[in-house]
Amino acid sequence: MIELIRTNDLVLISVIETILQAENIRYFVADQHTSAVEGSLGFLPRRILIDGDWEIRARRILTEAGLIEENPRG
Repeated sequence: MIELIRTNDLVLISVIETILQAENIRYFVADQHTSAVEGSLGFLPRRILIDGDWEIRARRILTEAGLIEENPRG
């Protein structure tokens, strides 16, 4: 699994989840249960992980939607 995005923005996570679901791309939101540990303050980022086989397609879709940078690793 590769990290698609890391963010504290719960609205952005929700939007990305909706898009990935619509495109039938399986994903996993890591670290979402850390809010219980941090007291729901939202300072620990959550990560959206996907299978590496879907990375190019997912990045293209989310870049076209203006939700992620074109080359966040560079």
